[in-house]
Amino acid sequence: MRAVTANGAHAGHIAPGSSGQTRLLRLLLALSALTALFATATAPARAADGTRSLAAGTTPATQAAYLADRLRENPVYVTDQLPRELPVSTAPDFARLAKRTGVPTYVLVLPSLSSIDGRQLLGAVHDRLGRDGLYVLVDEGEVAEATAYGVRAPADAASTVSLYELPYDAGPLLSFERFVDVIALGGEKATARAEEARAKHGNDEPAEMYIGPSDRNNQSLLTGTLLTFVPLLIMLSAGYVRRRRRHSGAGRRLPRWVVPGTAVLTAAAIALTAPAVFDQTRSSAARIPSPADLSARVERVAAGLKQDPVYADPESPRVLDDRQRDRLHDRIRDFRRSDGGGPVYVSLVPQTPESESAGDADLFAAAVHAKVDVDGVYVVADPADGTIDVYNHGLRLDSNHLFLDLPDSVAYGDSKADEADDHLMGERLDALMTFLDETPRTDRPESESAPAPAPRAAEEHALPPLFATDFWPGLFVGAFLALLLSGVAAGLAWIVGALLRRRSAAPDSPASAPASTSAPASVSASTLRRTAHTELTSLVREFNDQDEHGRAWDCLDAALLLVDGDPGRTRERGADPATLVAVIVLARAGRAALAGEPTEQCCGVNPLHGPAVGRRHVRVSRQGNSRRMLPVCDPCRDTAVAEPGGMPDRLLKLPGSESGGSRPPYYEATDGPLSAVPDGIARVIEKVRETAGVH
Repeated sequence: MRAVTANGAHAGHIAPGSSGQTRLLRLLLALSALTALFATATAPARAADGTRSLAAGTTPATQAAYLADRLRENPVYVTDQLPRELPVSTAPDFARLAKRTGVPTYVLVLPSLSSIDGRQLLGAVHDRLGRDGLYVLVDEGEVAEATAYGVRAPADAASTVSLYELPYDAGPLLSFERFVDVIALGGEKATARAEEARAKHGNDEPAEMYIGPSDRNNQSLLTGTLLTFVPLLIMLSAGYVRRRRRHSGAGRRLPRWVVPGTAVLTAAAIALTAPAVFDQTRSSAARIPSPADLSARVERVAAGLKQDPVYADPESPRVLDDRQRDRLHDRIRDFRRSDGGGPVYVSLVPQTPESESAGDADLFAAAVHAKVDVDGVYVVADPADGTIDVYNHGLRLDSNHLFLDLPDSVAYGDSKADEADDHLMGERLDALMTFLDETPRTDRPESESAPAPAPRAAEEHALPPLFATDFWPGLFVGAFLALLLSGVAAGLAWIVGALLRRRSAAPDSPASAPASTSAPASVSASTLRRTAHTELTSLVREFNDQDEHGRAWDCLDAALLLVDGDPGRTRERGADPATLVAVIVLARAGRAALAGEPTEQCCGVNPLHGPAVGRRHVRVSRQGNSRRMLPVCDPCRDTAVAEPGGMPDRLLKLPGSESGGSRPPYYEATDGPLSAVPDGIARVIEKVRETAGVH
């Protein structure tokens, strides 16, 4: 019997095939369920794959998207993380230079992070920005990467030139300027310049542009040394020369202030010249940041933490995936509700020496805590080097435990963390939260002590003044070297003088030497030169060895005037014989005065005989009975009494004074100082000074 229904015809019609369609429907539903189950089961695997892809170096979309948005607002983006090297306020300088390339140019100034592939990052930013042009990545040191998309620009050649032509301390702004200049040259010229730069500086890097504090200390030491060495050496040398030749005509006529004045002027010249030569004032190309530059990043991070306790720096590679981030939020929420717990703020921000805190995580955490103004645990996780630092600000946690007992695997990671680009940050932060849960609680809130302030940015790269640091020790070094050098020079001079004195022994002193009564009437020029040099140098030496001079000074002064202050001139072949005899007479009179045997007159018959003992009328010519009153020595007095006719033969004849086949007596052969010998030593001295124009 058939069943009849309201729609009986249809029911009766489909009834035979209803069981097959039902099975098909069930099969489709089962397949759908299996697909959903498979998708659910493989979701963690896909997340894990995403993490592994991140660790392999794939540029996170969030970083590229963030930077693309910044370039969409302005084609030049300068990070706020490098204020000590490149403040945000330098952005207009980069923009001005970028206009000179002649093509659309997009500039990213970011910290150098080893996990970033610069070319890959620029490609990702270009894809998200969707604009063709020249994309340039600049870090805290130089132009790090450059790629042209859809435009003609010799990016590789420009990068090569800026790398090879500039020293490492040129700074990023100058590096970008050189890069832009080469871009503006065009392809062929830029390529040629790159080849030239590589060939010229391939092995030899250009000289550094800046000096460091140690170099400035060396400059200060050298300045101080020269400031005392040169003036003191001038005074010591002048004193030594004056002692050796103090009674030369020139030495006596110079005012006493000349040598000290020269030394003072020399010192002033060194003091004024040194700052012009050592004119460096800074040790780096770093710009001086403003207070706003130094506070920008802290304010950015603090604002982010007020919205979310986990702040990941959008300029850095992503080190937490969504699953890890959600778990970290859960752990932070649980810790906040725990007994003795509280807020936890995690900053995933790189810490570099060029940052506002100079790379000091403690200082950064304290600054962020002051801006957030909420007590809690502040975690600074560096996505660049993978370090994790923890600081307690106002919670009832044992701060010593946090500082001393934090496992190294959490703070620094292990070998696996070192190899992974994300530093296994998610797992380590999870371990950190476990460590915080187990940290002993205290009765009272504890806080970190105030960290030492960062170096003053305005003074961080300023060189110390030239006249400071090692300048003061340099003054003592210069004085010591001057004394040492002058002492060595004086010792060498004494040794050389002693050797020369041995080779030409000086005559005996007048106190022990007999009168030279055997001196011939006719003497050779060579004998006069030798005798004059020996007598004069002996007088100079004996004069310097005594304190009391008296008449000896006048004799030495006159003798040196005759040879223009140089005893060596007595040895010249062209020396005037009359002058040589006068030098001999004055030198012997001076030596006699030093020996306590002053001589007022020497023998007027032959001045080379020595001191006179009286005056007599002496026959001075063989023809006739011509006589003249002359001072005479003992032998000449005896001859004048016993054999008056022999006196003309005893009169001194100067070499080269022949007249009519015979040589006249010395006092007739010259009208110089020697002609005054018959009138006494005093008259000879006066005539020398009259002739020299000295009064």
